[in-house]
Amino acid sequence: MNTLKKCRPLPLMVALMFAAALVLPAVALAAEDTVDLGTTVNFAVLAGSTITNTGPTTITGDVGLSPGSSFVDTGVTLHGERYITGAVATRAQTDLVTAFNDASGRALSPGFQPGVELGGLTLDPGVYSSGGVLGLTGTLTLDAHGDPEAVFILRSTATLITASNSVVRLVNGARFCRVFWVVPSSATLGTNSTFVGHILALTDIHVQTGATVEGQLLSQTEGEVTLDSNTITNIPCASSRAIHITKAASRTTLTGSGSVTYTYRVTNPGTFVLSDVTVTDDKVSTVTYDSGDLNGDGLLQPGEMWIYKATTALNKTTTNTATASGRAGETTVTDTAVARVVVRTGGEKLPKTATPWYDLLLAGAALALVGAVSMFASMRKTHA
Repeated sequence: MNTLKKCRPLPLMVALMFAAALVLPAVALAAEDTVDLGTTVNFAVLAGSTITNTGPTTITGDVGLSPGSSFVDTGVTLHGERYITGAVATRAQTDLVTAFNDASGRALSPGFQPGVELGGLTLDPGVYSSGGVLGLTGTLTLDAHGDPEAVFILRSTATLITASNSVVRLVNGARFCRVFWVVPSSATLGTNSTFVGHILALTDIHVQTGATVEGQLLSQTEGEVTLDSNTITNIPCASSRAIHITKAASRTTLTGSGSVTYTYRVTNPGTFVLSDVTVTDDKVSTVTYDSGDLNGDGLLQPGEMWIYKATTALNKTTTNTATASGRAGETTVTDTAVARVVVRTGGEKLPKTATPWYDLLLAGAALALVGAVSMFASMRKTHA
């Protein structure tokens, strides 16, 4: 009896722990590492058996084929190198297998319900599996939440099939070079579809008429790649994190104490979206944001210019330094700019330049001039 009484509080404790778990903040999960593509990174198209094309196709990036050797390139405009058989293509195939196995073995993100249709979904960074054929009709949105290093891995347990006019949309800093599609069979991209990411396929990849791809088509040793009037673009993933600031004063010279307004222009010359952007000035207490965030997302996008302003009173010549700071993922970037305002007060005199030696030099020059004039006059009398 006593034992039963002691155990009665246990259900209550369990209930309280469950309730606490619901209200306590969730522990942030570690960000997913990107998949190392090795030497495949520069390839736009890599196949095992053959590569064929119909119609006008533009490929930006390298093309590789191994162990096969048949590349039907009629109609292809290639901005890159071609590696048909040989050591480069063979090594790329080896690295592709490594990347495929890595992405295939990643643990799934918690809470994801398997499904075969991605259309209409918005996915956060993570690892997802379809539990069957991976299909896309309509639009799939991948949201990086401002982290340009955010990784998305989407795995099929069969094939990948996208419908005509389907779209993979990247928002809030998501980048194609951090999106990976793992396909243990074949992949087919529908007519006029818009696709992004690296396709790591075990067998064939078929890209139908008018489809565009920002990323890679990578097929292993038994697979072929077929193209039809497509645009395939693979530019190596940029990793530039930078911020830039300039500073200008409304007046650079004052004839006495006065007010000066500073204008600060902050830009993002890099490729990473910047968050937590701030501007400080070592001689001005408050610097205020004025304008420039075009889409109102609070993120300094590459190409945007944000304007800050500050007004202060000066009573003496002042040189001050402004500092702009922002975050690109876990990295903080900064830049500085300097401005100088000259304040001229009343009663200022020109600095003295004369010294006793200077006076002596002037006197000597005057005597020499007088002597030269006298000598000249004497010579004229003699000749007369």
